[in-house]
Amino acid sequence: MNALWFYVIAFILIWTFAVLFRDRFKIEIQGPLLLRRTKRMRGFIDSIASGHPGLWRWILNAGIPVAFFFMFYMLYLMVMSLQNIFVTPQASLIVPGVDIPGSPVYVPLGYGILGLATVIVVHEFAHGILARVEGVRIKSIGLLLLAILPGAFVEPDEDDIKKVSPISKLRIYAAGSVANLILAGICFALFFGISAYAMPAAFQADGVQIDSVVPGSPASEVLKPGLVIESINGMPTTNLTTYGMALKRIRVGEVITIDTDQGTFRLKTGRNPNNSSRAYMGIRTSNHLQVRESVASVFGGTLPFALTYLEELFFWIFFLNFAVGTVNLLPAKPLDGGLMFEELLRYRLPERIVKPAVSYVSIFVILIIAVSIIWGTGRGILMMF
Repeated sequence: MNALWFYVIAFILIWTFAVLFRDRFKIEIQGPLLLRRTKRMRGFIDSIASGHPGLWRWILNAGIPVAFFFMFYMLYLMVMSLQNIFVTPQASLIVPGVDIPGSPVYVPLGYGILGLATVIVVHEFAHGILARVEGVRIKSIGLLLLAILPGAFVEPDEDDIKKVSPISKLRIYAAGSVANLILAGICFALFFGISAYAMPAAFQADGVQIDSVVPGSPASEVLKPGLVIESINGMPTTNLTTYGMALKRIRVGEVITIDTDQGTFRLKTGRNPNNSSRAYMGIRTSNHLQVRESVASVFGGTLPFALTYLEELFFWIFFLNFAVGTVNLLPAKPLDGGLMFEELLRYRLPERIVKPAVSYVSIFVILIIAVSIIWGTGRGILMMF
């Protein structure tokens, strides 16, 4: 619950500051939205765009088909999720530092904030650069806050956008998500290199460590982060593979014995929020690592652990850029994918058909996302109390 208090305190402080000093710092308040526009950084974006305009166009020409692939693939996954939308919701809020029961992903607070910062900066700067490459003026650049959710924006001149060609519009609309996917690819390569080669060479697993405990779960009153699980019901858990094998043997409602480096604990398993037939403890784990003697003799016992921080950092930058980049490509306005979808339809269909088609598809997509988030996240939040 500490992370939730962090967000509550941050919300109170930021909004109090915004209300008291909105005139001095030119902060706009529009309902639950805070905006601050500026004309700074436009020269920086201009210099990047004018340096290699041909390269930027080439990258986006290659990126547009990729963007359309993810648009329709994500739509396909969303349609397929309808059959299980009230069992295993496919969409959930990503709130760094908050572990919501039933959510398949827990994003650590520090890594989550850094990762989301890269998402926002890369996405919006890419839009701005391609807008300038295509001759579209930038009216302003700014930061926004929806309640407590941060964001950024580049505001292009709408009249200029109307004048450019359809392919130029597609390049501008796709730029943000394509940039996120490129960064995701780079960080995944770095993560894979560290995970597959550097980590096995530097470390060996000697147990399974509890990274976090889900609030309101069976483990929340028994276990705590930092414990190293050595066995479950007498079955050794030397790494995540043997840990997974041990989990397959436990049943819903069974009282299990967990041996750790700090003593023995007993807890009664519950039902998995996303699969009632599977037992559930409510912990997130990773291999507990020990530096190999050959490495420790050269680099010491502390320095090699820098690899673990880099591995985590690159993973979360990859994950968040990929997740936000692909979701943003869904064919629903006001998402970039919705604008691309509208431009695609406009290429062959009359305006009287394009507008209703885009509206209906947008409503369909947003409705699925809303139901999935409200059901999955709302249910999880209730389980925390």
